[in-house]
Amino acid sequence: MTKHYWNQGPAAPAPPTWQQTPRAVPPQLGRSGGAAAPAPSGPAPATPPATPPATPPATPPAAAPSGAPSGVRATRRGAGVLRHWRLLVAAVVPCLLLASVGWWFWPQQPTGLPPHIAEGTVQADLISTDGVSKLVGATVAAGPQSNRPHAPLTTAPSGCAVAAGPTTQSVYGQAWKAFLSATYQDAGGSGSYTVNQVIGVFPDGKKAGAAFRTLTDGLAKCPSSTLTDQAGRTSKWAYTAHPATEVAVAWTATQGDTVNWACYHQARVKGASLIQASVCQAGDGEPAVSMIADELTGKVTG
Repeated sequence: MTKHYWNQGPAAPAPPTWQQTPRAVPPQLGRSGGAAAPAPSGPAPATPPATPPATPPATPPAAAPSGAPSGVRATRRGAGVLRHWRLLVAAVVPCLLLASVGWWFWPQQPTGLPPHIAEGTVQADLISTDGVSKLVGATVAAGPQSNRPHAPLTTAPSGCAVAAGPTTQSVYGQAWKAFLSATYQDAGGSGSYTVNQVIGVFPDGKKAGAAFRTLTDGLAKCPSSTLTDQAGRTSKWAYTAHPATEVAVAWTATQGDTVNWACYHQARVKGASLIQASVCQAGDGEPAVSMIADELTGKVTG
C-alpha cells in the first residue's frame, strides 16, 4: 500500500440554490421644485437708431403664493422622504438578517454523490456492500466503522483477550500506521448475519508479522473463555483454530449459550498489512469467509 490519507471527508455540498434573499425595491420618489419665473410681458421698448441698445431691466422674482413659503414646503417634503426611508430600512434589515441566519443553519441538502475515496487507502481496499452481498449470497448493509483498534476485552482467563478480541489492541497494539474495521449486517437489521473486514497497515512487514504471531499464539493457548462486555453481561465462547501457516490462519468462535451460532474467522499477512475477515451466522460460514478473505487480500496492495 503506497499512499494513505487519513480522515478526509467528502467536499461540503454547494449552498442550496433555492434559498432566496429578500430584496426591497424602494418606490419611485417625487421630485420637488419651485414655480418657474414668469416671462416679462409687453413689447420691447423702441430703440433710437443712433444710440446703442439699452439694457433691459432685471425681472423681479415671482412672488410666493399666499400659502406657506416654498422653503418651508421643501423642508417638509424632505422630512417626509427621510422618514419614509427610515421606515423602509427598519423593515428590510431584520428580514435580511433572518434570511442570512436561516441560510447558515439550514440543513445541508444531500447531493446524491458518493464520497470520494482516495486510491491506495484502506478505505479503497474494502469490499463494497454489493461485493460482499454477491460473495455470501445475502443482502448486507453497511454498519459501523472504526479507524483504530478497540481497547482489549475483559476475559476470564485474562490470557484469552487475543482470542476473544482478535481485531483489538491485544493484537494490533499501537505500532500500526493505518487501520480500518468495517462491519456489514443483514439488510433487515436483525443481526442474524454479520460480516467484518479489518485492514491494519504497519510501518514494515516485520511489524505486521509480529502482530500475526501474537494472534496465532493467543489462539493456541485459549480453548475457551468467558467474555464480559461493557454493560457487565457475560457470554461463554469456545475457540477452534486450524493449523496456522506463516501468513494465514483460520479459526471458529462458537458461542456456548446460543444454538447453532458461530463466528468464522480468517487472518492473512500481506506485505506490511495484517488482514482479517469474519462471518457470524447460524450455519456454516466457512466458505463465505474464505471468499471474502481471498478477495480482500487481493485488493490490498501491500
